[in-house]
Amino acid sequence: MPDKELGFIGVGRMGIHMAGRLIDAGYAVTVFDTNETAMQRLEQRGAKHAGSAADVASKCETVLVSLPTPDIVKAVALGKNGVIEGGKAKVFVDLSTTGPRVAKEVAEGLAKKGITAVDAPVSGGPSGAEKGTLAMMIACPRALADELRPVIEVLGKFFYIGEEPGLGQTMKVINNLLSATAITITSEAMVMGVKAGLDPTTMLDVINAGSGRNTATADKFPRCVVPRRFDFGFTTALLYKDIKLCLDEAEALGVPMIVGNAVRQMMAIGKAAQGPDADITEFVKPLEKLAGVEVGKKA
Repeated sequence: MPDKELGFIGVGRMGIHMAGRLIDAGYAVTVFDTNETAMQRLEQRGAKHAGSAADVASKCETVLVSLPTPDIVKAVALGKNGVIEGGKAKVFVDLSTTGPRVAKEVAEGLAKKGITAVDAPVSGGPSGAEKGTLAMMIACPRALADELRPVIEVLGKFFYIGEEPGLGQTMKVINNLLSATAITITSEAMVMGVKAGLDPTTMLDVINAGSGRNTATADKFPRCVVPRRFDFGFTTALLYKDIKLCLDEAEALGVPMIVGNAVRQMMAIGKAAQGPDADITEFVKPLEKLAGVEVGKKA
């Protein structure tokens, strides 16, 4: 069984919910983030404060991280005041999406200090993080995965992907490419239907009862787009980053991605039009503008 004391680095949109669930489950959680306000919210729930990633790694044997980009993950793991400079950490659980090559690089770097890296990306968005329904993709030695399973299952559903660092990342970026494809093609289809005179809610009801159902029609459009809330909680820049990681890996493997590259181009248009911090559900807006319609409930 893992120590009841856990470190958690990166308590943003995803991490704040995951760390909160671990606190609620009875773990003693030490947190660090560059955002003091986010840390204070968790401290009010019982978390302990740390001054750096190295500080967390000097207080806890198991350190979880949830960070936005591969470069930040590398800096937190291997850089100055990083986990590698801590005096106690033995296990580094990366819940971020970094791509397989960075996962391997981080694992190799930490191994020199006797720290085992667990490649553990997640899928399910902020709502899944809050509810504890994330898909948890775990790649590390099997015995360690089994030891960590009680912690992982506080956060979501446990999937053992394999032993090698990077396998979890490969699974995650494939999943996110499919998710991005669903958003882009659903946006095109819904704009077309509204332009033709169809009611968007009726369209979604029909699609979700038929063979066109996907994650965008089942959740993102009825919850975030049709009510014009655009609050799924994941930015266009982050999804674009995940698509690029997937296509880069596909190219390295020699696997053609014709549709995948089209999705990347469409997402690039959405990111440029709405801005990198726009919610991913706002991708529909440039298409609406071009068509002169709005996919939403009538006032």
